[in-house]
Amino acid sequence: MLSHREILRRSRLHLNAGTDLISYTITCCIVGVFVAQERLEGLMHVAFLNPQGNFDPLDSYWSEHPDFGGQLVYVKHLALALAAKGHTVDILTRQIHDPQWPEFSRPEDRYIENPNVRVLRLPAGPPIFLRKELLWPHIVNDWVPNIIRHYTRAGSFPDALTAHYADGGISGVLLAEKLNVPFTFTAHSLGAQKMENAGVTPENLLEMDGHYNFACRILAERLSMNRSALIITSTRQERFEQYAHRVYRDAVDVHDDRRFAVIPPGVNLRVFDRAASEPDETATQAHIRAMLARDLASDRQELPAIIASSRLDPKKNHINLVRAYAEEPALQARANLVLFTGALNDPFRQDRGAEAEERAVLEELRKVVDGRGLQGKVSAFALRGQPALAAAYRFLAGRGSVFALTALYEPFGLAPLEAAVAGLPLVVTRNGGPSESLSDGGTDFGVLVDPTCPRDIARGLLSLFQSHDVWSRYAQLGRQRVLDCFTWDRTAEGYVNHLEAIIVDPNAHRCRKQLPLYPFLRSEGLSGPVLASRTSRLEELHRLYFGNDVDDSPGDELASSAQSGQQGR
Repeated sequence: MLSHREILRRSRLHLNAGTDLISYTITCCIVGVFVAQERLEGLMHVAFLNPQGNFDPLDSYWSEHPDFGGQLVYVKHLALALAAKGHTVDILTRQIHDPQWPEFSRPEDRYIENPNVRVLRLPAGPPIFLRKELLWPHIVNDWVPNIIRHYTRAGSFPDALTAHYADGGISGVLLAEKLNVPFTFTAHSLGAQKMENAGVTPENLLEMDGHYNFACRILAERLSMNRSALIITSTRQERFEQYAHRVYRDAVDVHDDRRFAVIPPGVNLRVFDRAASEPDETATQAHIRAMLARDLASDRQELPAIIASSRLDPKKNHINLVRAYAEEPALQARANLVLFTGALNDPFRQDRGAEAEERAVLEELRKVVDGRGLQGKVSAFALRGQPALAAAYRFLAGRGSVFALTALYEPFGLAPLEAAVAGLPLVVTRNGGPSESLSDGGTDFGVLVDPTCPRDIARGLLSLFQSHDVWSRYAQLGRQRVLDCFTWDRTAEGYVNHLEAIIVDPNAHRCRKQLPLYPFLRSEGLSGPVLASRTSRLEELHRLYFGNDVDDSPGDELASSAQSGQQGR
């Protein structure tokens, strides 16, 4: 027997074929009543589209690889929170048969926290692990068709899709085109800001695109935000600043309230709360003591710490945090600088296993540490997994430590909120989401600083070390802010409200003018959509980003270089 939502989905297909609009409207009204009843019974089926990275019950490799960062944390915990409300949730990702990544070979996994969440892994391209920049042709050629085949065999499709990052977004575009299942788009970050932070110019565009595949990403983002039923952002600032970039202007109108919903992510209180405890809490504390003893002078090992915990990415701006510490003797007298560096356990001495981008960051940091004589005051080591990270925050909060995030731009900033609920006061970039999440109605819940100014970073840090009363006040303010505003239950409730609405009427929030699939895709071939040539994608990116006609771009070089590369990279 077909579900009420499946009837509605199939009625949309008939409408697209030119059948009676009045009949469809009546169907919407009738089915809407049943959908409202099903919400009370917890019967919604939602699929998350997240081809990059991967998921398993042990959260393998989280924070150890750029594709296993905050986006995966968001998807997993939102999925669990939706399932806790009775909904059925699939996390769709890529199946990997690779001896270096053995956790991701099974076609299906479930989380012990809630069996209503399935991880479904579907093949896409070669069986080995691929970083996200290399997935584009395999998403189009393999992954999306395999999703359609999977649900066709199952006999029904999800009621709604929620697409994450540009690769999940373009998957949502193609699935909506084929199946008429509505999707929401959550970008997490946008390529235009990445291009700006990376310093992309007309002269280095080919080289930068060769690694980051900016052309695929930007064009996929434009289609995702244009063709989604709804765009979900974490803050108003993300909506009005990031989506307002010139490359997206004809894809979405940031002033169209129908197109956007602001739903902040949450913090996993079971792991990060100050009152929580993990089974290996004592072992984690012993590991931290051992690492501090390895790196710090013997008379400094009990001092508070300035903690930085983020991947070694240039945009995270570790360099200005280290400069701030180096340039302020009073800060050095009060605290050590402690960096949690993903999977790198002794990065100031050797960087084996580091990506090229991470090695470049480490080289900069070493120059400052060595040049300013900071040995014995700075420690850097690995912490694997969220439970260990949470235990470290609690342990170092007991010493009067401070958490610092000095990113040049932070779209939302979940890591500071996790640190805050564990008991650490915050010094955080004023650029991006933290200026919204940590400031409200004239009250600051952390100290916001200019990340481009080491002196201002030092000022913010010193303000929290000036007295125990100031430290305690900001520690309490930050923790209470998280408890009041940033839990996954609140996030899930926001998603439920909007997903139910787009299931009943997917067109209520859509863009009035849809972008064509070209130049991201060529016309469909015999076997389905085909990724457009790299030349056409790069020419379109050049026009959108640099604002001049293709005739004014380095056309001959662009075409010859692009054609000599791999078309589908």
